[in-house]
Amino acid sequence: MMKYALTYDVAEFVEGRFQEIQVAAIQEVPLTLYLNGHEVVTLLCTGKHPKFLALGFLKSDGLITDRKQLKDIRVEEEPERLKVHVETSHDPFKLQRLERSITSGCGKGTNFERNVETIASKTVTAKLTVTPEQIFQLAAELQERSTLYRATRGCHNALLATPEKILIFREDIGRHNAIDMICGECFLDNIPTEDKLIVSTGRIASEILLKAIRLGVPILVSGSAATRFSIDLARRTNMTVIGQVRHGRMVVYNHGGRIAGL
Repeated sequence: MMKYALTYDVAEFVEGRFQEIQVAAIQEVPLTLYLNGHEVVTLLCTGKHPKFLALGFLKSDGLITDRKQLKDIRVEEEPERLKVHVETSHDPFKLQRLERSITSGCGKGTNFERNVETIASKTVTAKLTVTPEQIFQLAAELQERSTLYRATRGCHNALLATPEKILIFREDIGRHNAIDMICGECFLDNIPTEDKLIVSTGRIASEILLKAIRLGVPILVSGSAATRFSIDLARRTNMTVIGQVRHGRMVVYNHGGRIAGL
């Protein structure tokens, strides 16, 4: 864990006086992603799982859609930065001009309007049922595994699970990165997602919802609130979205027929 965090001597003001303490600060490094020789984006991350992060970003943005398109992926480590080179058999830029758009929070995407239009035209049909008790249990296990957060207070966490079992846990400085890592691992290892759910920290903004839908999961859960746009998108696509999960309480923004007892 400490590979991704450094300890600093700092001054803390508490109970009316200063004292010297040590704090752990999470690592933040730029990862530049190249697709078929074209620079796509630079992400800020901890440096964990760069292959999964790069592939997940490309999959989430619709720039790569099929495992068979992937020819090669190579990570180049430099002092204080990473480069990931992805080669594919198709030309993802042939029919579209790559445009970057700043998203809310810690993420950066390509053409946001294109993603919304493409995804909102589909309906999430996966048949998966969870109970409130299972949701509370998974949310509790997410917090239990969040050791880097407890050490630094500087990262987000996400997990992929069945209603009964956690399959993948990832953590990074942004919730976008954590979910993209899961997406990239599922993409690279051909892990089915239609019978899984995502549990994450941080607000459910529209770009997080879009990533979950592209990943193929029918249920997205968070301990934080959902934005208006994400609620509207969830209801348009029949995506199950649950937020504010804490202390025996949750808010179901859209159930999609997947929550037992509702």
